[in-house]
Amino acid sequence: MTGPRRHDRLDRTATPGPHNSLHHWPSAKHPLRLVVNFLVVWTLRYSPSLALKRWLLRRLGATVGEGVSLALTATPDVFWPELLTIEDHAVVGYDATLLCHEFLRDEYRTGEVVVGEGAMIGAGAIVLPGVEIGHDAKVGANAVVTADVPPETTVVGAPAEPVDEDGTDSTL
Repeated sequence: MTGPRRHDRLDRTATPGPHNSLHHWPSAKHPLRLVVNFLVVWTLRYSPSLALKRWLLRRLGATVGEGVSLALTATPDVFWPELLTIEDHAVVGYDATLLCHEFLRDEYRTGEVVVGEGAMIGAGAIVLPGVEIGHDAKVGANAVVTADVPPETTVVGAPAEPVDEDGTDSTL
């Protein structure tokens, strides 16, 4: 995948003062909106119905394709679910997290996350804001995805790095 790096696609909001940026969350998102998002996300995390999960996520403003599967406890972003796109037939594994925001010390950042058509996100993986995962790409279990994943590429580790189909490092 070519184009700007993840960090170049993030929107930054400064939060000056004595507190870290998380202290300022009520000015980032209305508290009532966050309560609704939290309750909906918590419901879809534990629902066994894939259709209900897709429907609920769409109600929060996410773009969710046909045949998308979110495993139990898969967690879409609670603060900015509207920045999430999961394309047709993608799979988000057990306890994987798709983050569209990050609260830092002096700022918070938001960015779109795109999971391409037919992509697979392994159990426990974390995808950071601004990341695009290409079509038919695979993210290994417990990977931390800090950069775009090209189409039809497998990444593993923290930070996630490409590997060949046989599991060896493709950079060697």
